[in-house]
Amino acid sequence: MATHMTNDHIRQNIRTIVRAIKTEEQSLRSRFPILNQQNTIGMATLLVSFSALVGLGSLYYFGLIPAWLCIILAAVVTSISHELEHDLIHNQYFSKQPFWQNFMMLAVWLMRPNTINPWYRRKIHLHHHQHSGTQQDLEERLVGNGIRNPFLRALVIVDGLLGLIINRRRFKKEIKGFSFAEVFNAGFPVTTLYFIVLYSVLAFHGLNLFFPIESSTPAWALSIMQVFEFLMVVLIIPNIIRSSSLNFVTSCMHYYGGVNNLHEQTHVLSSRLFTPFHLFCFNFGRTHTIHHYVPNQPFYIRQFISKKINKVMAENGVRFNDFESIRNANYYSPNT
Repeated sequence: MATHMTNDHIRQNIRTIVRAIKTEEQSLRSRFPILNQQNTIGMATLLVSFSALVGLGSLYYFGLIPAWLCIILAAVVTSISHELEHDLIHNQYFSKQPFWQNFMMLAVWLMRPNTINPWYRRKIHLHHHQHSGTQQDLEERLVGNGIRNPFLRALVIVDGLLGLIINRRRFKKEIKGFSFAEVFNAGFPVTTLYFIVLYSVLAFHGLNLFFPIESSTPAWALSIMQVFEFLMVVLIIPNIIRSSSLNFVTSCMHYYGGVNNLHEQTHVLSSRLFTPFHLFCFNFGRTHTIHHYVPNQPFYIRQFISKKINKVMAENGVRFNDFESIRNANYYSPNT
């Protein structure tokens, strides 16, 4: 009887949160009618962020900004493209105009070349919403959720390819329908080129450090390496920072194991300790829990309403900054 009452209470809390999110969104849209121009906002955000990335690359190429500034600003810009991709996965832009939706998906993939393609990610992300917190949640497990070993977890967070290779046997055993080849091929050709550039530069400079090879390297190869080094500053390193920040935050805030309902899938990361990471993943930890309750909502709406909604979620049993879970490989403990 007690369990039944507890479940009823949880369902009521979930309904209260969902109602509050939808009410706040409707209020926001009525005050700012421009928010109803969703396709226009999405495309404009894409074009501005893409142009900003190209602009940063140009400023760096002509020596007008230093490499470190280009890297930091490009990491912030590319974090916007992740939010756009997330919205596109949930058909928030051009749902009835596939050409423009696919155009946007290709553009955000080019801005974030270290990820699998958005069309395949749509498949595993929608699967994530159905199986969040369980062994079957491939998307979150790919970025470190549920890994107890801190060294392995850090490796997976920073380098998704190595993480996939290391965990392929475990995933094959535990996740229904998992195919290493399918996930690996979902990165072709953009992600494939990303890793070719990354590992080529690391290998060249690593070898040159111990066995000076630069002087004997052909001019054409050095020219290619210069292009690769430019891409490292403008695209590769910024995306390592962006994806590492996002992967760290999302793998910390999603539970793994002990999850029985929507209420137990995530907690909110509002701690100032996560501020440096939030800078490069568009405040993900403070807003993503809202998305689990109402998935079909643009990212900028979540940002606008998060302050009020986080208070509602706190009042209705959603956890905040559950560091015990992070220490315990993301397990949801009902006694915390």
